[in-house]
Amino acid sequence: MNVFQRFWQSTSGKIGFILAPSVALLALFAPILYPYDPATDRNFQVRLQPPSVQHWFGTDGLGRDILVLVWYGLRTSLTVGVVSVALGLIFGLLLGLVAGYFRGKIDLVIGWITDILLAFPSILLAIAIVTVSGPSLQSAMLAVAVVQIPIYIRLTRSMVLSLREQEFVQAVQALGASPIRILFYHILPGSLAPLIVQATLSIGTATLEAAGLGFLGLGAQPPTPELGTMLADAFKGGYSLTSPWTTIFPGLFITLTVLGFNLLGDGLRDGLDVRSQR
Repeated sequence: MNVFQRFWQSTSGKIGFILAPSVALLALFAPILYPYDPATDRNFQVRLQPPSVQHWFGTDGLGRDILVLVWYGLRTSLTVGVVSVALGLIFGLLLGLVAGYFRGKIDLVIGWITDILLAFPSILLAIAIVTVSGPSLQSAMLAVAVVQIPIYIRLTRSMVLSLREQEFVQAVQALGASPIRILFYHILPGSLAPLIVQATLSIGTATLEAAGLGFLGLGAQPPTPELGTMLADAFKGGYSLTSPWTTIFPGLFITLTVLGFNLLGDGLRDGLDVRSQR
C-alpha cells in the first residue's frame, strides 16, 4: 500500500485536503477576487450592516465589507504562518542535524538553548520578542519563527540519533564520506516524513499565534487587514454583542484554517507512516 492510498484511507486527511487548500487559495487569489484599498474601501453610510445580498458577511464599524477584509486578513495571517514555519524549520533542522550528529559540547549548548526556549509558553515568548523588536508584521513572523525552532531541533535531533547508528550510515562513514554528505544525502532523507507532518501541523498553530499577536495589537498594524486585528477592533468598538458578525466570521476562518492544516497533518502522518496498514 503506497503513501497516497494510505492518505486517502484517512478521513481526517481527506477533510484536511479539502479545507487547507481551499483556505490557501482564497488567501492567494484575494487581490483577483476583489482589489482592496484600505484608504478608500470604506463607506460610513453602510456601517455595521448585517449580512445581506450586497455584503454577504455584513460590514464593520467603518463600513468595510467583512468578506473582503476576511479574504485579505486570511492572506496576512497565512503569510505569517507559512513564513514563520519555514524559518523555524530551516534553523531548527540545521541545529538539530548538528546536535544529533556531532554530539559533545555542541549538542549540550544547543540542548540548553532548546530547553530555555521551551521553558516559556509559546505565546508569552512571542509577545516578549515582539515587545523588544516593536509591533509589526515582520516582528510577528520573527517571533512565531523563534517559537517554532526548538520543536524542529528536538524532532530532527531524535531522528539523527536513531539513524546515525544504522548500518548504512556506518558503511558510508567507513568509505570516507564527509559529515555534510552523510547528513544531507543519507540521514536527512530518512528524517523528512516526520518533519513534513510537523510543518503542516505547525502552519495552523503559527496562524493561530499570529492572530493572537494581532488581537493584542502586536502583529500587523493598521490599515493592514488581519484576522486577529479584526477581532480586536470589534471588541474595542463594542460591536461583538450588538453586531456579532464582526467577530463570528474572522473567528470562523481562524478556526477553519487551524482545523484544515491539523487534519491535513493527521492525514499525512497516516500516509507517510509505513506501519499504518488499514
